[in-house]
Amino acid sequence: MTQNVRQFILHGVTQDGHRFRPSDWAERLAGVMASFRPPGAAGNHLTYSPYVVPVLIDGERCVVVDQRLRDLEPLAWKFVMDFARDNGLKTSERTV
Repeated sequence: MTQNVRQFILHGVTQDGHRFRPSDWAERLAGVMASFRPPGAAGNHLTYSPYVVPVLIDGERCVVVDQRLRDLEPLAWKFVMDFARDNGLKTSERTV
């Protein structure tokens, strides 16, 4: 049985329609969050966390944040949510 996972998506476009800069913002944000991993998960400093992943969606840089991050580390979740709010990024949610 598979559990549905809610994801929060930060889009590389601001609320007023401008492309968010710098162009590598998604990779930078995901890099900062790389140490937050599921308990027992293998990984090193050269890989992204499975909870915070930079992706391209319809040609737009985005960061997909798994809501399980909130349970693992509430302050990391707050950091990502504050980043989106403070920079006026468009956001959306999906369940996979």
